[in-house]
Amino acid sequence: MYRIALCDDEQAEIIKTTGMLSDYKKIHPELDLEIETFDSAEKLLENVQEGYAPELILMDIYMDGKDGIEAGRVLRRMGNESRIIFLTASEKHAVEAFRVDATQYLVKPVPETEFFALLDKQFETLYEQRQKYVTLEMDNKIMRVMVRNVVYCEAQGKRQYLHLTDGTQLCVHMSMAGLEELFRAYEGIIRVGKWYIINMDHVEGLDSQTAQMDSGQRLYLSREAYQSFRKQYITYYTGEFS
Repeated sequence: MYRIALCDDEQAEIIKTTGMLSDYKKIHPELDLEIETFDSAEKLLENVQEGYAPELILMDIYMDGKDGIEAGRVLRRMGNESRIIFLTASEKHAVEAFRVDATQYLVKPVPETEFFALLDKQFETLYEQRQKYVTLEMDNKIMRVMVRNVVYCEAQGKRQYLHLTDGTQLCVHMSMAGLEELFRAYEGIIRVGKWYIINMDHVEGLDSQTAQMDSGQRLYLSREAYQSFRKQYITYYTGEFS
């Protein structure tokens, strides 16, 4: 699923853009688009502050209260990395728009063909990014983590912890089964026994019943988990097991 936030204080523009998005959804049902509309920048920012994390923000610049440029600055200060596309009535704010790392700047009225072509490029990029990042919920905030930076995940009681290459340890609000499903699409990251999910790209070697990680940690595995992991590890690096 992809979340799209549409922010414009003119109802007629919201209806028009929502209509184009609905037509786009009919052409691309595989994308599973979720569209939320906001009639002010303040409402959008409040929702993002509370954990709403759209992949794509379509936003007008000329709005009562905070304008789109101001909203973009606030979003970036908050650490929000959503792709922002400005749909507005004038070209004169284009330079300011790209200073808040806007992805695109379109002047209304936007032809449907141009809008659809833009969306095609955005979702192609977002799909590629999803092959590199996972999105996790932690302590009332949502965070994207680069998959290659995950060394291993560990269950500690009812809590799950991600250990990253920079030494960071993240407590995530997800079951071990949920984490396993989240990483299923990424080759080389596998569930090992009851307690671990291990990124084999960060395993320096195996010794007895332990996995030596390149971060310095040693993970002690049960005999059954170790034997299974050893086979998968050899297969991952050689393509065969002997």
